[in-house]
Amino acid sequence: MNLRRRLFYALITLISVIAVSVAGYRVLGGSHVTFLQALYMAVITLAGVGYGEIIDTSTNPALRVFNMMVVLVGVTLTVYVFSVVTAFLVEGEIRNIFWRRRMQRRIDELKDHFIVCGLGDTGRYAVDELLKTETPFVAVDVQEDNIKRLQIQTGERELLYVLGDGADAAVLDKAGIAHAHCLISALPSDKDNLVVTVMARQQNPRVRIVARCTDLSFAERLKKAGANSTVSPNHIGGLRMASEALRPHVVNFLDLMLKERSHTMRVEEIDVPEGGAWVGLSMTDVDLRGRYHLLPLAIRVPVGQHEKHHRETKFIFDPPDTHQITAHCVIVVMGDVEEVKRAKADAHHKRISAMLSK
Repeated sequence: MNLRRRLFYALITLISVIAVSVAGYRVLGGSHVTFLQALYMAVITLAGVGYGEIIDTSTNPALRVFNMMVVLVGVTLTVYVFSVVTAFLVEGEIRNIFWRRRMQRRIDELKDHFIVCGLGDTGRYAVDELLKTETPFVAVDVQEDNIKRLQIQTGERELLYVLGDGADAAVLDKAGIAHAHCLISALPSDKDNLVVTVMARQQNPRVRIVARCTDLSFAERLKKAGANSTVSPNHIGGLRMASEALRPHVVNFLDLMLKERSHTMRVEEIDVPEGGAWVGLSMTDVDLRGRYHLLPLAIRVPVGQHEKHHRETKFIFDPPDTHQITAHCVIVVMGDVEEVKRAKADAHHKRISAMLSK
């Protein structure tokens, strides 16, 4: 039983004993005993302060026996309550309460953040990548031990998290699902991931959902429930083993890129919104290599309308310098994460002149 629950039960028991004592003093003491007198007698007896009796027990054997029982129970209970309160203060429970309130305020202020449900063997690696790329996120797990273990492994003592079941709508609401950009459901059970997907999609129709899927036959159900993408650890693991056998140098290069400590190199994407600074410019004008030290790998461009507001797209690999950037396209680049952030900020800028003047 945790300390907060022990304190709660101890206080409830103390209040109950006081109530029983007051009732006993009034019943056994006679009609002349008022409520205030009975309450005062109960408090000084339980506290053991040694004040004189205001209710005479010398002529009432039953009342005296009752008073002896109150003294015995009171001393034992009072010592226990004080020991629990002391432990509560010493072990920092009050500090944790204030920290959780402050943490919830920080979560409420987040916009376009990520939510990771499940901090097991899969979720903790997702969190590690989000930390490396300095992506704001909220972790959700039903076991506090998993959160503490993650804090120790990552060294992030002020990790934003919500303790609870990701399939609970109230828990997702605390994690800021209404304003989240993406939710990663990494629970060990496919059925649990399905429930999380349904709940998240109901609360935010625009959020991107990536769900863990152990059984590939379950992937279609997850997508029908609202997941944008599913990932099978077994499938990915098998592909990785085949890649190690077929193209070891490529895998080694990617591993070095992911594990580099001095600077974070990644294959990233830069979306170009409608009205953004890069719309209408050519790849030469943007100059990703010269201005941002980024290597453009491909561009995903919209080619038409399909199923209401969803666009059909195609990839242009190794885009030529003369290629003109259009709204809603996505540029896939490789380079330092900080440079990618700077390029994204410029792409989202509304004034072309401000970007070109840099």
